[in-house]
Amino acid sequence: MRQVKRRSALPVYIAAAVFAAYALIFPLYKLWHFLVAAAVTAAAWLAADALIKPKVEYVPEPEPEPEPEPVSYGATVDAILAEAKKARAEMERLAASIPDQDVKQKIASLLSLSDRIAQDAIQDEADIPQIQKFQNYFLPSTIGLLNAYDRMSAQGVNGENISGSRQRIADMLQTEVEAFQKQLDALYRNDAMDVDADIKVMQQLLEREGLGKDDELQDLLRKEQKAAK
Repeated sequence: MRQVKRRSALPVYIAAAVFAAYALIFPLYKLWHFLVAAAVTAAAWLAADALIKPKVEYVPEPEPEPEPEPVSYGATVDAILAEAKKARAEMERLAASIPDQDVKQKIASLLSLSDRIAQDAIQDEADIPQIQKFQNYFLPSTIGLLNAYDRMSAQGVNGENISGSRQRIADMLQTEVEAFQKQLDALYRNDAMDVDADIKVMQQLLEREGLGKDDELQDLLRKEQKAAK
């Protein structure tokens, strides 16, 4: 149980009655008249509010909202998503620790791409072996490079060896971003092939029904086919 104090509305009514009585007794046609009336009304409200104690009630504590049950996509996919969450936490920690803005931006790109790669496991189980390979080899290596860069940055020394190593890591991170992008694109290869097949079937149906001569429709199909590739 928790204690709740409910203030009475009576002081407001008393203040209103005082203002009405003041208006009946005293003139109200100059500014200072209204100022005095306001002051008297406020004083009446404060006095009444101090004298009339709030009502104390005891109400039950609100029940905590039940936590939503985690969605499960199966043991294999759940493991991929858990690994992605762990990698995200580590890369976010490193991004907060590393001062270089260019490296921070590259980490943000790597984070976005790695999350999208992991999410693909939900959409297409055929991609799971590729995603697992990515998480087992490429993702840990990238995090290892970021940890090395972070340790060097924490030294506060800009010697030739440290500066050179940091630059090589920064350059490699850009290569990693491009590699992650290629990995993500490769995962959608099957989808692109499916779209291409669907477009070809649609074109054949249109031509068979004598509807394949519409230039605007043909242009639309060609654009969709080109986008799928």
